[in-house]
Amino acid sequence: MDKLRQYERVFKQFDENGDGKISAWELQQCVEAMGEELSAADAAATVTAMDADGDGMVGFDDFVRFVEGGKEEEKENDLKEAFKMYEMEESGCITPRSLKMMLSRLGESTSIDECEVMIARFDLDGDGVLTFDEFKVMML
Repeated sequence: MDKLRQYERVFKQFDENGDGKISAWELQQCVEAMGEELSAADAAATVTAMDADGDGMVGFDDFVRFVEGGKEEEKENDLKEAFKMYEMEESGCITPRSLKMMLSRLGESTSIDECEVMIARFDLDGDGVLTFDEFKVMML
């Protein structure tokens, strides 16, 4: 079986509703079905990082590009784009408030307290916000 067919088979496992796109919810469900944990926020951030066309979903082309690894520079640029979506007013960091706003745009209802807990998991310097470098660590 060639690589592309293998990718299609795996992609279809993630694409639960068969619409040709992987949503954050579908990613979360598939990861959990494999016995791992993935929070809604982490799933949303992963989809955002993989989403090249900005539609909030992972298409097959996005999936193949991710699986094949692409160039490091391309990954860095994708992460920067995802980071910009979560930060507010070009502050250079993701705050609990900006995370809450982005998650609500993605259909996730979270409190500021929940967002603080999510950020604390990857807040390496303990300042209560995520810088790009901390975001990058979270995504890798």
